Amino acid sequence: MLQSGVMTKPIRSNLAVVVSLVWVPLVTAPAALAQSIVPTTTQWIRNTGGQVGYGGILANVTLVRHSTNYVYPSSTGIPSYSIGPWAGNPNVPANQNWVFRIAKNPVVATSPTATPLGTIGVLSNGVPFFNALDAMSYNNQNIWHRDAMYWEAASFDACKGHPAPGGVYHPHQFPLCVIPTDAQHHSPIIGWAFDGFPIYGPYGYLNADGSGGIARMRTSYRTRAITQRTTLPDGTQLPANQYGPAVSTQYPLGCFVEDYEFVNGLGELNVHNARFSVTPEYPQGQWCYFSTIAANGATQYPYLVGPRYLGTLVTGNTGPGGGHVSPTDSPVTFTGAACPADLNGNRTVDSADLGVLLSAWGVSGGGSDIDRDGQIGAGDLTLLLAAWGACN
Repeated sequence: MLQSGVMTKPIRSNLAVVVSLVWVPLVTAPAALAQSIVPTTTQWIRNTGGQVGYGGILANVTLVRHSTNYVYPSSTGIPSYSIGPWAGNPNVPANQNWVFRIAKNPVVATSPTATPLGTIGVLSNGVPFFNALDAMSYNNQNIWHRDAMYWEAASFDACKGHPAPGGVYHPHQFPLCVIPTDAQHHSPIIGWAFDGFPIYGPYGYLNADGSGGIARMRTSYRTRAITQRTTLPDGTQLPANQYGPAVSTQYPLGCFVEDYEFVNGLGELNVHNARFSVTPEYPQGQWCYFSTIAANGATQYPYLVGPRYLGTLVTGNTGPGGGHVSPTDSPVTFTGAACPADLNGNRTVDSADLGVLLSAWGVSGGGSDIDRDGQIGAGDLTLLLAAWGACN
């Protein structure tokens, strides 16, 4: 039976059939990950069957290589799902031959770097994503920066993406076609920022320790209570020649990113749109970004990553020529797949993993939450037994 989240002896009799067939050692925590195969290595949507997307171009991630410190996903930048049309946008998606460098062990920055224009991270299917900006500002003064979700909304396809000049297909916000919006389960990793920290969909555990069930992760940004654009979010009073336009139907609140202010504690997420939290992939906790949406499903600022990265930016992914990394650290090819039932990280689902699951039976979410419903129980056991044996 379960008493206050603690597994007592009757649970073994309830699972007698399972336990009688499988020797269960006493294992209470996952072992160290073997051969440095970590979520950064495994959580990619790989093209294993020659799938093509827009224009007959190979889709998703075509190659994953990894070394001691980095993972190198290669992609065309084209997803396998249908994309387009893009109203009023003359650009056409094209093969970008991306090779990105993602840190396996990201580090929180002491001096956070602003997210640049262009690519700021890559989705799990190899499609890069941009920040909230559209590269334009009011009167070209570089003070009131336009929010792409307002100014470019008409050009987004149903998946919330569009092509930039040069054919770089990208979203600026939660990419609807990568994962479904599922409020009953912890969202999967949908990508990685270029500081190496993962980005999840909109839903996580209510509490950072994995307890409390599943909840929508709320941004701590809100629109400012202003009718005139005479000050910046930090309170800076602007001279008259730097005022933005008054709030109106032509320039509604939220059409510039300076229309938003950060309020610490307003939501679960910090100024970077991240929090340190237990997740199914990180049972000991990790800094994670979350893609933010409102209760009605509309995307919310800052959408994916905040105005500044949380971690130290990895070189080679941004700026002119970025995203075409030539590894020099002798990476090896990874051909496996994510194996969520492998709870101790040795790429085999066996009695040791069953021991980990049983030791956590009835408690809240975390590494043993294979079905991602926020509670460790029969659903997780079913998935573990179905995956028994070596991981692919």
